[in-house]
Amino acid sequence: MAGTPAGAAPARITRLGADYHIAFQAMATPCELRIETDNAELAERVGAAAEREARRIEQKFSRYRADSVVGKINFGAHQGLVVDAETASLLDYAGQCYELSGGLFDITSGVLRRVWRFDGSDKIPNPKKVRELLPLIGWSKVSWRPPELTLPPGMEIDLGGIAKEYAVDRVLEEAALAGLPVLVNFGGDLRVSGPRAGGVAWNVAIESVAASGAMAAMLELSQGALATSGDARRFLLRDGERYGHILDPRTGWPARNAPRSVTVAAATCVEAGLTATLAMLQGADAEVFLKDEGFRAWCIR
Repeated sequence: MAGTPAGAAPARITRLGADYHIAFQAMATPCELRIETDNAELAERVGAAAEREARRIEQKFSRYRADSVVGKINFGAHQGLVVDAETASLLDYAGQCYELSGGLFDITSGVLRRVWRFDGSDKIPNPKKVRELLPLIGWSKVSWRPPELTLPPGMEIDLGGIAKEYAVDRVLEEAALAGLPVLVNFGGDLRVSGPRAGGVAWNVAIESVAASGAMAAMLELSQGALATSGDARRFLLRDGERYGHILDPRTGWPARNAPRSVTVAAATCVEAGLTATLAMLQGADAEVFLKDEGFRAWCIR
């Protein structure tokens, strides 16, 4: 497909039953679209547009690129930086989530990766090192007067908690313009444009937390999105205790007794992903939280 950046593997398009399947790699995760159509040319055009949008979002909001918006904020916003409308919208949303979650969702908490390395080892960080980073965390410490953002010295932002889910939503909206039944799936976070032809639901698997990656359940999805948070791939293990990669910004540590995996259904992928993350941070009370919030969800312990 045209427009693939240098170094990126080209997207693949194959026929799978009634669908065309477009696959590519972005945001360090496998990305796919399933498009129900007999028109190969149309499926390729839809897939190419979707891939371009995914790569645009990756390049714009990656924390690993100095030339991304996030990179420019982290290197230049200590004196104040004016951001574009799309970035401002995401920052507004992040600020609302921070307030509504009581600080559990905080895009300034990415600094904790300086001491946490979730590589499957037993290397738990020194508690003193974690405590030393806490003063650099807290959206309430940031000056956000749209469209200008100012970060206190040493602080940074990380949109990794919503960027992939935002990409799913944007790609779905782009692909759905063709008027075809579409499923967008980025690393297990997915959204559908509606039911398949004839009102048939899409079959969607929830992955097991077992090392084999087997299927834990098969769901039917006719509208909306699903997102999953869990510790199957990113964790530490010390003295029989598993430490998942989702950290409480208030303490700098993972929640205790959290489920191994939480999958949430919601209208958008951003909403589903945020809710799954917040449920994980409830620890032993994850199921109670999801029930109280009224979400359709599946927890694996």
